[in-house]
Amino acid sequence: MSAAGSAAHQEFAYDRRRLRQWLAGEARADGVTRRRLLTLLAATAAATALPVRNPARAADSPIVKPLPPEWFIQRGTNAETRWEALRGTGHHTPNALFFVRNHTATPVLDAADWRLRLWGDGLRGTPAEDRPVEFGYDDLRALPAVTRTAFVECAGNGRSYYTTQQGETVTGTAWTLGAVGVARWRGVRLADVLHRAGLSPYAVDVQPRGLDAEYVSGGESLGRVRRPLPLAKALDDVLLAYEMNGEPLPYDHGHPVRVLVPSWVGIASIKWVGDIEVSARPLYSPWNTTFYRLFGPAYPEDGSAPLTRQTIKSAFELASGATFAAGESQVLHGRSWSGAGVVARVDVCTDSGTNWRRARLHDRPRPGTWTRWSVPWTPGTPGPTHLLARATDTAGRTQPDTAVFNAQGYLFHAVVRHPVSVL
Repeated sequence: MSAAGSAAHQEFAYDRRRLRQWLAGEARADGVTRRRLLTLLAATAAATALPVRNPARAADSPIVKPLPPEWFIQRGTNAETRWEALRGTGHHTPNALFFVRNHTATPVLDAADWRLRLWGDGLRGTPAEDRPVEFGYDDLRALPAVTRTAFVECAGNGRSYYTTQQGETVTGTAWTLGAVGVARWRGVRLADVLHRAGLSPYAVDVQPRGLDAEYVSGGESLGRVRRPLPLAKALDDVLLAYEMNGEPLPYDHGHPVRVLVPSWVGIASIKWVGDIEVSARPLYSPWNTTFYRLFGPAYPEDGSAPLTRQTIKSAFELASGATFAAGESQVLHGRSWSGAGVVARVDVCTDSGTNWRRARLHDRPRPGTWTRWSVPWTPGTPGPTHLLARATDTAGRTQPDTAVFNAQGYLFHAVVRHPVSVL
């Protein structure tokens, strides 16, 4: 079994164990209702407060940076990157083009006022939150720095294709494939911060929480966005990032500091992190119970285990509905990525699914990021057609023709039919 496959197996086993602990009443839940599982004791935790300045943003916009329509599709509090805008941009997504996923509005925080507070019974000498350990922005920057190239991708990326390709109704933001981006992140290992804070041998979970506004769903405040991580993952490759592509972290992407959890669904990479609970018991929040689990006929009645690793996908650097002249040679470009292993090959079809050709890979395949590829094409008969790209990774996963339905439309990984016209 590959290293990525072994890690995924360990994560699955961990989540199965946590579910058993939950059912046995041995876990603790923060703001979770018992709609699908047995009753849990509610536990609340005070949130770290920071002054929020009025950002220089467009009127009524929840996002700070400009969102020109040739670069982005605005989706409420979110902004999806147009794939045609990425053509020729290199391996890393420029900060200005990086998609935005917000539950509320981007807060504009001052790094000089920011503090990261670590607390909980998973730290030595801190049985409760009355004796937290704090780090300032300069404290983090004084620690040994790590640079890592990694993608961040919303778990709902590709959600709209459950409906447009498979005829299935799902809930959530109707992303196409633009809720993903790759950046060069710089920061400090979460493991280093946990050890400096006094990690207990009894620690089980760590739960980062953001400093954005409380999220209201169905008229109920669920508090600030937070989601637990198993300690093994937290001590592995997770960063507290303060730079993105060589620049201070932009406001919309978590300034001054965010969590980066490589290869996992984007909700794990909490932006604007303000505190981290370190717990000696499994933790649950709405973001790994009500949300970010799989519900549907193919899954247990109470849902799947909380989502961890991302799935496998491919996209063309091309607008939907693009036109080509018959008989004129073209080179099609795209990118493929996987949370389970590195991309090993990509096959492309230019005739709606009949004939497939292997694409040329332009990047040395690496875990946690995408691989760029290209394939030559001379369009033939005029008329509408579909372009298809299908990736295979080193964990043995290949994009299927259809994705298994789940009610919230997560983890769509089927081959996407990209419409074009030949004139």
